[in-house]
Amino acid sequence: MENQDSISIRAGRLPLPSFAPQLYIPNGVADVSFYEKAFGAVELRRFGNDDGTIHVSEFAIGGAMFHLHEQARHSGGLSPHTRGGTTVLIGLFVEDVYSVVAQAEAAGATISSPVEDYDYGYRQATIIDPFGHQWQIQAQI
Repeated sequence: MENQDSISIRAGRLPLPSFAPQLYIPNGVADVSFYEKAFGAVELRRFGNDDGTIHVSEFAIGGAMFHLHEQARHSGGLSPHTRGGTTVLIGLFVEDVYSVVAQAEAAGATISSPVEDYDYGYRQATIIDPFGHQWQIQAQI
């Protein structure tokens, strides 16, 4: 079920302030359906290259927006695979950590830290998406 923020995003209006990370992917990528399959993300817009690959793809998960952008060396934007790792972990709060992690794994993610309950009141797992980005799937317990 869509919330008011995701409806606003679809209509081209962002709730302010908003935080929209830009994740770099390798040049030449044509399929980013992982995010739809793993997280139920909705692709809002796509800007393609002449060869059918993705230049920019804009997604929303609920009321949260993020962008995928092909590598741009001139701006220092390189994908995690190109850099040999990432310095960012994206936290995604969900209702059911177990089901989202299973869904992400089925869509092509690698589990780097299995679901675990922590004494600080969170259930968390960490996955790595097919482009090398780390996601911490979590819920308050």
